[in-house]
Amino acid sequence: MTSAATRRIDRAEAQAVLAAQPFSVLLGTRLAGFGDGTATLELDFRDDLLQQNGFLHGGVLSYAADNAITFAAGAAAGPEVLTAGFTIDYLRPARGAVLRARAEVVRAGRTRVVVRCDLTVHPADGGPGMLCAVAQGTVSVAGG
Repeated sequence: MTSAATRRIDRAEAQAVLAAQPFSVLLGTRLAGFGDGTATLELDFRDDLLQQNGFLHGGVLSYAADNAITFAAGAAAGPEVLTAGFTIDYLRPARGAVLRARAEVVRAGRTRVVVRCDLTVHPADGGPGMLCAVAQGTVSVAGG
């Protein structure tokens, strides 16, 4: 649903964008999937990212949702996108080894893109993930 004038970006360019974000580098965020209106970001749990009860801090979950939402929008609408707003619902405390934020475009318009994101936590042994939060966001397309 993007216009023909929209410049698509590939995974290599998306990876370069992630690497250019100092906060993402600080957190050790990885681009695990990208393309066709989807994006998946991952980061490892670390002690300095936990809150006082030993769960991954909600701010880290929000960061992951926000960034995955914007990357998914970029996969559909090109590189000139900015978060306009998002909501997040925390479903259960995030405890595990890896956080995965998978976002998918719901609708890509000329000026706005709506995206959903599931955040799951995964054990160190690579076992199945558990849903810990869901988010939905609206992303503005510059020049749209």
